[in-house]
Amino acid sequence: MKAVVCQDAKLDVIDLPEPEPGQGQLVLEVTRCGICGSDLHARHHADAQADVLAEAGYDGFARSHEAVVFGHEFCGNIVEHGPGTSKKIKTGTPVVALPLVRRPNGMHAIGLSASAPGAYAERVLIEEAFMIPVPNGLAPEIAVLSEPMAIGHHAVNRSEITRKDAAVVIGCGPVGLAIICLLKTKGIETIVASDFSPARRALATACGATMVVDPATASPYEALAARGYTTSIADHAAGGLKAMKGLRSLPLPWHLTLGALKALGATAPKRPIVFECVGVPGIIDRIITDAPLHSRVVVAGVCMTPDQFRPVMATNKEIDLRFVMGYDPLEFRDTLRMLADGKIDASPLVTGTVGLDGVAGAFDALAAPDKHAKIVIDPRSAAVL
Repeated sequence: MKAVVCQDAKLDVIDLPEPEPGQGQLVLEVTRCGICGSDLHARHHADAQADVLAEAGYDGFARSHEAVVFGHEFCGNIVEHGPGTSKKIKTGTPVVALPLVRRPNGMHAIGLSASAPGAYAERVLIEEAFMIPVPNGLAPEIAVLSEPMAIGHHAVNRSEITRKDAAVVIGCGPVGLAIICLLKTKGIETIVASDFSPARRALATACGATMVVDPATASPYEALAARGYTTSIADHAAGGLKAMKGLRSLPLPWHLTLGALKALGATAPKRPIVFECVGVPGIIDRIITDAPLHSRVVVAGVCMTPDQFRPVMATNKEIDLRFVMGYDPLEFRDTLRMLADGKIDASPLVTGTVGLDGVAGAFDALAAPDKHAKIVIDPRSAAVL
């Protein structure tokens, strides 16, 4: 079969042996595969990521000297059932799958390990247990977005955002756009998106952002000034004094009243939910410095180099900092269903389609933020950019 292999940062189309399914595995004919930011990072920074993951307990991540077939965002049609599969889902059925597979040397991340070739290829090996049929005749160019949109779904779930909260999305690449789509689906009424690129700000609006900001000329937090967030420690203390004076003027002991209000959630501070979707050094510290007091910051951007921020600033402002990665099987399944039911409109994300011969050019194009957001691969196509 034809496949795109990355080795020493070079992308080449080569012939590889057909995948052979093991116990409980299936082979898919790939109909679409998305090019992910993780693939772009892995092309040049695979060794750094591999070192970190080895420390975390996974030593199978791609190394720069290895020949790796990228592609973990995919959909395809079943072409072969391996031994021990249920065969409940017939050959030819379109499916998606969580990108994990068993190999002789253990579990591996499909498309991000030399041991688990991904879907920059005509066919890919998956686990039947991780496979989900595509419902409602959903087109492959939308079904392929299940994986990246599930990333956004997980980030929004981890944020614990409610409809009364405002969201600020810093960075409108594919991750930020996916989060905006899921925030809109969740019914969040105020979504401020910030990006230097005019094209990405336009995509953010198309995905559901209610306000867009160029951070070169304005702060995304200024757009939320009317919501009454506290931006100064001194103002916070002054507000506390005013509240205590009011409590002491009441007939009940102040501590009983304050305790009751606290139990009802009435004293919870107002704060936005900020999603960091850039993944470059300095962004986390900038958000902690600029965001209102008590902000919850959800870090979805993947910074591949060492970074630093000032804990004392986060401490004094009581910033809630959360890091997110991936999704669980239910979030993946639910994301697919929402795409199929039309509850998520992710169509603005796909800005180009290429065949296997066009992958190298697509990587170059994705380096320019004003040109593309998500480029997908159709292995049967001859298209190039």
